[in-house]
Amino acid sequence: VPLHVTEVNSPETAFSNVKASVDEVYAQIIADANDAISFLPDSFGGNDRGRVTKGAALTLLGEVYLTRKDYAQAASTLEKVLPLGYSLVADYADNFDPTKKNGSESIFEIQFDAGLQTENSNFIFTFGPRNAKTQLIGFPGNLGGSNIPTPSLYNAYEAGDNRRDKSIQLFDDPSNAGFPEAVAFGGKIPFAKKYYHPPFLEDGRANENWPVYRYSYVLLMLAEAKNEIAAGDGEAHSLLNQVRTRAGLPALTGLSQVQFRAAVDKEQRVELAFENHRWYQ
Repeated sequence: VPLHVTEVNSPETAFSNVKASVDEVYAQIIADANDAISFLPDSFGGNDRGRVTKGAALTLLGEVYLTRKDYAQAASTLEKVLPLGYSLVADYADNFDPTKKNGSESIFEIQFDAGLQTENSNFIFTFGPRNAKTQLIGFPGNLGGSNIPTPSLYNAYEAGDNRRDKSIQLFDDPSNAGFPEAVAFGGKIPFAKKYYHPPFLEDGRANENWPVYRYSYVLLMLAEAKNEIAAGDGEAHSLLNQVRTRAGLPALTGLSQVQFRAAVDKEQRVELAFENHRWYQ
């Protein structure tokens, strides 16, 4: 891609003769993140709560290093997030509850307000089963039907994992007949429950924030990096198990490096379902 680091203020300066290399683009991302880390505060309060913080910039930088397979830098960067005061909330569902925005687990979430016509979210209106609008939302018409959970994802949750029923809901209605997405679920259509919080006072407008970075993701990324640095790392297991314990699952112990890779990959898949991280893992 063209790499511009100064403001484009004329047609002539919008063009460049060469495309930047992948390494050049990543170098700029890393430089920008480090600049942000140097001046952003640890937290904001009052009406500024929800703004980008040092923790968000560190998390982004750690994710970049992990994507680049620079595991040592990823680990050292993500470790700097741990003392900043974040913690896992007791109830996984609270992360998505519009009455509990910007909680202790939130590192960065895009702020939405259903009271503002230009800034409300419409995730359930996009993701919900096409034929379910009247029953689920309370307004006539159709929903988007996009991003329907797959049987593979639904079945990826272990027995006893409390995240499944807090992430996915099954819509059961005679009108499901003929919808292919209902076949694998015995006539029911799954949808992302994370972004479904009725009642809705206006059509097409909801009040959920969109989670970008949560503390659980930091724990899982750090666990992944530490496992790559040293097979069988005890701290990597501990980080992974913090997330599993909150989900009501037993701790994992004694995994080989290969086994741990598979475990943390699965854990990221179910922990972060519908949060737009899976593609890059």
